Amino acid sequence: MRQRIKEAEIPVTEKLYCPYPRCSALMSKSEVQESVGIEIGAGRIEARRCTKCQKLFCIYCKVPWHEKLTCHEYKRLNPPRAEDAKLKSLATVNLWRQCVKCNHMIELAEGCYHMTCRCGFEFCYTCGAEWKNKKATCSCPLWDEENILYDEDDDDDDDFDEEEEEDEEEEYYDSDSDFY
Repeated sequence: MRQRIKEAEIPVTEKLYCPYPRCSALMSKSEVQESVGIEIGAGRIEARRCTKCQKLFCIYCKVPWHEKLTCHEYKRLNPPRAEDAKLKSLATVNLWRQCVKCNHMIELAEGCYHMTCRCGFEFCYTCGAEWKNKKATCSCPLWDEENILYDEDDDDDDDFDEEEEEDEEEEYYDSDSDFY
């Protein structure tokens, strides 16, 4: 129960899980703020330490620490796990998109292409470009007619039916009930 409370208290954009399978501790970015600076070539790469198992992991790749390798080199040398490859394949087939900020998968069911991820990041579903101040930064169309829902029986107003109301009123006064 404590784990669920902690998970609910941490905003989506702040959640981190230890990448080591025997640990998988839930942490917030603020919890792992203390970083270990590692020099690789001309660049400085930041490693983070799990608050539970104390092992180092890459804050950017969210994998065990890849010592002496940049994130790009690590990804090139370590192909995705089978589960990740299956998810990517499923995402491609179903036209899902991945939020560039939190990597959460998003599916467009209907409506426009302006997406707001659960982490709060706004982007274009078509190209992934960020939206700024509620405006697109790309020139993609805002919607596709096939994704817009239309009310096919606009002539019928389901909220108010005058004849039905009159019938109910007559039933009330015509009933044999003693309660008024």
